Amino acid sequence: MKVLVIGGAGYIGSHVVKALLSAGHAVTVFDNLSSGQLGNLFPGAGFIAGDIRHPDDINGAFAKGFDACVHLAAFKAVGESMSEPEKYSVNNITGTLNILNAMSANGCKNIVFSSSAATFGQPEYVPMDEKHPTNPESYYGFTKLEIERFLKWYDVIRGIKFAALRYFNAAGYDPSGEITGLERNPQNLLPIIMEVAAGWRKELQIFGQDYDTRDGTCIRDYVHVSDLAVAHVKALEYISSRKESLTVNLGSETGVSVTEMVEAARKITGKEIPAKYVGRRPGDASALYATSALAKEKIEWNPRYSDVDTLISSTWAVYKNAKAPKV
Repeated sequence: MKVLVIGGAGYIGSHVVKALLSAGHAVTVFDNLSSGQLGNLFPGAGFIAGDIRHPDDINGAFAKGFDACVHLAAFKAVGESMSEPEKYSVNNITGTLNILNAMSANGCKNIVFSSSAATFGQPEYVPMDEKHPTNPESYYGFTKLEIERFLKWYDVIRGIKFAALRYFNAAGYDPSGEITGLERNPQNLLPIIMEVAAGWRKELQIFGQDYDTRDGTCIRDYVHVSDLAVAHVKALEYISSRKESLTVNLGSETGVSVTEMVEAARKITGKEIPAKYVGRRPGDASALYATSALAKEKIEWNPRYSDVDTLISSTWAVYKNAKAPKV
């Protein structure tokens, strides 16, 4: 298939591009490079510079003729979405409608959307499955849920089949070492741990140590980015061959605590990684993790690299040779 990967120069997007190329698809990346990097582009993929907020840009891209697209261009910072909702409305919601309208106008009938487990909100039970109530607690999560609703309507009215993939934290790096571009302004735990290990930060702050968990620190879900990339490919092939839309969770089933992640990182990196316990953050749940049983059933997704040691070792392989980013 000819696939347009929107946001394909970013951290997750570059891994998705690699997986699509490996599966034999013809890939073109569409990216405004606001967070993506030219260094993440693969020689075997085309590139179109553009912005989903500009209808002419995205229409011009789809006019080149694509069988499918993968949408990874949403803004994703929870805190920022609460302080700058307008930014998230324009990019995430209006930008996605621009994509869907361009798909409709140009006959592209398949889309894989990188959604989020933030659509669920506070857990009523764990692991969270696809039947878990959706009550997002951030504007970011709300935009992801609204996009899923738009996708359902465009399926009904325009016959555009979609796969919405819900997951929490993408982590790790390409095990073969082909992708080495660092995320800009990382907010997730593992990149911050790596920055401390590399000496770019003085210490790590651990928010809360009195949660009702196995060691008192929060438990979160981490899935290796290469496993996520394979899930995007399998989901695309599912919806295009079966002409059937799909919403599935991509989860670890058990989660990893903050302390477990830090201790494993100390062992693997050989670095001290200073850490300080501080107070809880408002709104933090004690445990957030999802099941992937439906994804295993529907798209035969079986993660290979999402164990803690591989998550950390593949990330450290990149950070230990990298230069500290310019502030």
